Amino acid sequence: MRRLPVRPLLTVLLAAVVAGTVAGCTADGNADDRGIATATPAPPAAPDHSQPLPATRAVPVYYAADTPSGPRLQREFHALATIDVGSAAVREMLGARPLDEDYRTLWPGTAALRSSVTREGGAIVVDLTGVGRDAPDRATAALALQQLVLTVQGALQSTDPVRVLVDGQRTDRLWGLVDVGTPVARADQTAVRSLVQIDSPADGATVGRDVVVTGEAAVFEATLPWEVRQGDRVVASGVATTAEGQRFSPYRFTVRLEPGQYVLVVTEDDPSGGAGRPPFTDTKRITVR
Repeated sequence: MRRLPVRPLLTVLLAAVVAGTVAGCTADGNADDRGIATATPAPPAAPDHSQPLPATRAVPVYYAADTPSGPRLQREFHALATIDVGSAAVREMLGARPLDEDYRTLWPGTAALRSSVTREGGAIVVDLTGVGRDAPDRATAALALQQLVLTVQGALQSTDPVRVLVDGQRTDRLWGLVDVGTPVARADQTAVRSLVQIDSPADGATVGRDVVVTGEAAVFEATLPWEVRQGDRVVASGVATTAEGQRFSPYRFTVRLEPGQYVLVVTEDDPSGGAGRPPFTDTKRITVR
């Protein structure tokens, strides 16, 4: 798997998301040993130009973030050169640092993909190792499992359930807390995801003056207020609409900004006027050139 530098990543990400692309990731197995080096090693083999380089894809990867309703899942797109999107997505989820500093993985640092993601009997098969024996609590364990399910399903553009193996073997319960004895389906997304999601621009992106903002949200009456802040000052604001209300659907808006550094804020509308829970919000730091 080859992860691109941040600036090319953001360029590819923006183009891919705006075009509606949700694609995959990389799987890069360890090269097998062909022999033991002698005192005079053989010259390196000439590169094989007959094999095309893997395409760069915008791969959805899910992480956890704190929200008014406790930890929820947020996604971001990583630009990866790959031919094995399912395996690459899982490796990225387990081992790559999120672009957004507000996001984190719920899996232990020792967790890794043991072998490539496969399909069997109508299920996506993910074989993990190094998962450890304990999780902080049942709720965290359940959300970590959904982090895995949504990541690999999103990469493969599939809703097939996910069979989780540990060290090549089936197990009834992960960390002794959540059932993985049968393939795991995705949960109700409004129960596990943040209800407001900015997909593009990515956190830390450098963009042109006409900033195109895209994402998904599941909000009341499809109404999505937004602001652009510079320090304590609001320099632009408006209201976007999603394609549908009360279920995850896309939104898009454009705002023209002068060069500088900003924080983009997209938030859930609050019809209660503050009487209910605080609204869900997503933020991205951007630089306008």
